[in-house]
Amino acid sequence: MNIFDIVGPVMVGPSSSHTAGAVKIGYVARKLMQEEVVEAKILLYGSFLATGDGHGTKYALVAGLLGMEPDDARIPDSFEIAEECGMTFSFGSAKLKDAHPNSVLMKLKGKNGKKLEIVGESLGGSLINIAKVDGLSANFSGEYPTLIVHNQDQPGHVAEVTSMLAHKSVNVATLQLYRESRGGHAVMVLECDQEIPAESLKWLEHLEGIEKVTYYSCVT
Repeated sequence: MNIFDIVGPVMVGPSSSHTAGAVKIGYVARKLMQEEVVEAKILLYGSFLATGDGHGTKYALVAGLLGMEPDDARIPDSFEIAEECGMTFSFGSAKLKDAHPNSVLMKLKGKNGKKLEIVGESLGGSLINIAKVDGLSANFSGEYPTLIVHNQDQPGHVAEVTSMLAHKSVNVATLQLYRESRGGHAVMVLECDQEIPAESLKWLEHLEGIEKVTYYSCVT
């Protein structure tokens, strides 16, 4: 445990869950896009929906999508900054099943046409969980470089990915595997101790049976 686990995060308030956590969800989503967000449909759920206005949750989520972090003094001005940057956004309510009370569904479009859909959960103390990416389970914290691979549920894909990481001296901190059905769509989520080289990500994208590669880098 470090001192920040006791005193809480450095942030623009008022709430570590509804403000700082919301900024971090938006920030992680922006990094997953790997390009500027030009359009965002932001659907709030639970306490985010019920009390978010009083805690600045909407401003915080937009700020994160702009690349701001929880201690950025510009968070209250995020709507105006988004307009200046040409990012359009809208808010609504989400219908989520068995979701955390502080949850948001974001449907995003990037400047080069990339699309991303995530469900983020704010756990308190600015800790978050990215529960879903593009409709499939993910469950990662945003604290480590994270590789998300959507693939066909076939033998060999996990070995291909882990062998590549071993070859690049990248240590796997956590590994999670999910699938919709046997032989259908699957996803692997790997939190790593080191950053993954860009050329290795491109190599993965071209493997037969790999449908999509998404990467979250901790490099600012």
